[in-house]
Parts: sequence; C-alpha cells; structure tokens
Amino acid sequence: MKKEQPDKRIRPELPKDPFGDFQYRQALAEEMLPMIGRIYRDNVHLLLYGKPLVNLSVSEIMNAHRFVRETENNELSEFETYQVIVALSELELGPAEVDIGIIAAAYLFEDKGLSIDDFVKEAVNDLIGTKGSILETAQDVVLYGFGRIGRLLTRMLIEDSGGGDNLRLRAIVVRKAVEGDLIKRANLMRTDSVHGPFKGTVRVIEEEDKLIINGNEVKVIYASNPSDIDYTDYGINNALLIDNTGVWRNEEGLGTHLACKGVSKVLLTAPTKDGIKNIVHGINNEIIDNDDILGAASCTTNAIVPTLKVLNDEFNILAGHIESVHSYTNDQNLIDNFHKKERRGRSAALNMVITETGAGKAVGQVLPELIGKLTANAVRVPTPNVSLAIMNLQLGRDITVEELNDFLRQKAFHSDLKEQIGFTNSPEVVSTDFVGDRHAGIIDSAATIVNGDKCVLYVWYDNEYGYTAQLLGLAKEMVGLTYQRYPNFSETS
Repeated sequence: MKKEQPDKRIRPELPKDPFGDFQYRQALAEEMLPMIGRIYRDNVHLLLYGKPLVNLSVSEIMNAHRFVRETENNELSEFETYQVIVALSELELGPAEVDIGIIAAAYLFEDKGLSIDDFVKEAVNDLIGTKGSILETAQDVVLYGFGRIGRLLTRMLIEDSGGGDNLRLRAIVVRKAVEGDLIKRANLMRTDSVHGPFKGTVRVIEEEDKLIINGNEVKVIYASNPSDIDYTDYGINNALLIDNTGVWRNEEGLGTHLACKGVSKVLLTAPTKDGIKNIVHGINNEIIDNDDILGAASCTTNAIVPTLKVLNDEFNILAGHIESVHSYTNDQNLIDNFHKKERRGRSAALNMVITETGAGKAVGQVLPELIGKLTANAVRVPTPNVSLAIMNLQLGRDITVEELNDFLRQKAFHSDLKEQIGFTNSPEVVSTDFVGDRHAGIIDSAATIVNGDKCVLYVWYDNEYGYTAQLLGLAKEMVGLTYQRYPNFSETS
C-alpha cells in the first residue's frame, strides 16, 4: 500500500464476486452506524469527503462512497473507512469534524509504514485527550418566523443537537392564524413536498403551545411584534434570534429584537440594508467582530461567491455576467394576479419570468476585489426548488476545460471550502438530483465550457436546503461554536 493507485491493490479479505462484495460492504456500513452515533454524541462529527455521516442510512453511506469513487477516480470503499472509524472510536477525542474519507485515502496512497491505528492517531493527534464541549452551556436559539427556511432550519438544528450541549432550539415565534394553528404548523414540520418527511418525531402539546421534536421542547410564542415578547419569561437567556421573515432588514427594524429581554444576537436570513454586514459563511467570516446583528445574504449570493473567490484568487476574473435560473418562490403568484414588482404577478407555475437579482452587487460587498466587474440577472422558472447559476467569465489568462475542472474538483474535496463548493462529473444530472444538497453551490463539470480566457460554469444550488446549511454554519460562528477540521487540509492539498 505505498504510492500506487488503490484499485491496483490486492485485497484477499474481500469476496471476489460482485454480490458477495456488496454484502460485505453493506455489513460494514451497518456496523458503522452505531459507532458514528456514539462518536457524534461526544461532539465529533464524522464526514466522508465533506458529507456528514450522522443520520444517514446504510444505503446513503454506501452511495456516498460510490460518489467519491466516481469523482476522485479511486477505489475508496467501506473496507477502508470502517477501519478508520474503528480506530477513532477507541480514542478519547475532543470536539471536531473528522473526514474519514480523506484519512482513508491518504493511507491508501501513502501509509508511511504505519498501521492503520497509528496512522489515524497521527492524523488526529491534537484531538486526543481533549474530550468535552466547545460551549460551556447549550446556546439558546429562537426562530422568528416558521416558513420554508424556518422549518428547514428547525430540522437541521434538531438533527445537529449532538449531545445536547450545542445549539438548542428553544422557541419559535409566529402570528396565530387560525384555530388549530399549532397542529397545522406541526404537520408542516412533519412533511414537506420537496424535502420529504422529517426524520424524527413531532409531538404537540396544544394546551401549552409546545412542540416536542425528537425530545427537544420548543415553545411556540404567538406575537404580532418583536417588542411584545420577554423571552426570559420562557427561561430563554442570551439567545441567538434568527429572523427568517425578511420583514425587517435594517438596524432600526432588527434592533427591536435586540431590545427584547433574553436576546443577545440577531441573524437575518436575507440580505441586509444600511451597512449591516452580510456574511457568506466560509468566505468573509473574518469580518465578524462581536456584531450583534448580521445578515446571511441571499441563496444566490451564497451559491456563487465561493466559486468566484477561488477562481479570482487563482486566475483573476476580469469581467463576467451571472444569470440565475431560479425556482419560483412564495413571492410570486400561482396564477396571474396583481404584484407590485414587474412580471412577478404572472403565474409562477406556467411561466419563465425575467426578474432582477441583487446577487451581482452583493458579490462586491463580500468580495470587494470584484466590485464593478460583474453584472447579474435572474429568470424564475416553474420548478419548486433547486436553482442554477450560469457564470460567464473572462479570466486573466487562457485555460483548458481539463485544467479548470481539475482545479475546481480539488477545491471541492481538498480545501477549506469543501462545505461550500460541491462537484459532480456526471453528464446526466438534472435539478432534482440536488434536492437536499448541503453545499452552497455545486459545480457541474460536465457542462463547463472554455474558449481561451473565457469560460462558462454551471453551478447548481438547492436554494432552500443549501442556503439553510450556510445559515446554520454562520449561526454557529456567531456564538463561537466552531469545530476544528481534521486532517489539516493545507497538509493534504
């Protein structure tokens, strides 16, 4: 197992027939599940080339391995990653994100003459003996609004609760609409026409206005205005409030949340106004400076900025145009009706609708070096979710398709931006294949076009789920819940 390709190695332990091999790998994946769960409850998040493994099924774990084999051109299998997980499970590790795929692949290409146990220990050496939590106590979180993003964020917060000492959803604030309001909201939480059923349980205690979601007690507070609420009345203190209504976007409006007892920070799930910082998680987090209010920009801005950043850093973007082919949203009409914005009054389910996007201007706020270099527009299309950014760029030098795609693949799998940048080389993918993808944007390398110093890139993004994953990352950053990643990407690039 020196520096030869992994698929050239002989594995006498594995069955020779395809069905036997599959059953063997399936059994290994089945044995991984309880270990992944136990490690997760100790605040160690296991990843496979950036994909979180907690809460995945056996088939989903096996598909994740298949994806790596197809895109990385190696033969990484459950046989290798199982050994890494076993080795990790025997160590007393501190809070971190550990990519078992990167460790396993590194061992295949160069084992350094070490046993797998010693190799794994070396990869996570700084973590050993640091078992514990990052936060002294769980961080209270309040969701103001319970629409598309609010409900997906609820799912992610509950699924990411770990041992209970991370982010803890304490309350949801909404306006009471009708009798039986809580039952209706619980049902919307349980089911989703786009993202499928919630992987858990939702119990309603109607007389107390409470939802019990996977054992997490969440108070539903009915209020018309932020100023009506004293969160300390519900035992909520020092909370991060995430406003996903989009009603208030400036300091005056969002400041009404901060004036409430029990709230210490506010995160807006939309672009902000009046100088409030917009953060694209993973890109400009360094400008966060104990800010009480932050904005997470838009889904399109989050989708395109990571790719634009790495391209500009490497090739120098001279000019470009971004066209967002965007799924329709609640802001549009199902059938023709009055709308204050141009064209959006026409039926969303029947038309492609040209509309404006602030993503081009927003890029300059996050990446000042691109100010004045990009234009942007959008076309809303009759799909309920997943959008596509078409990036027509002029670079600072000539390049080939192979060079560009290989560069982006490396950034997607072997850089600090692996959460933000996804990558596919399949020539058959369509929009629904990316429903539930957590990446901010996914490079469709089979569609890449290059002509000298000009290129056209197609970047898919789940404008609901991928954006919500970015929100969760930013929420953690705001409260100091950041995990060190292993192995160190700068050493494995």
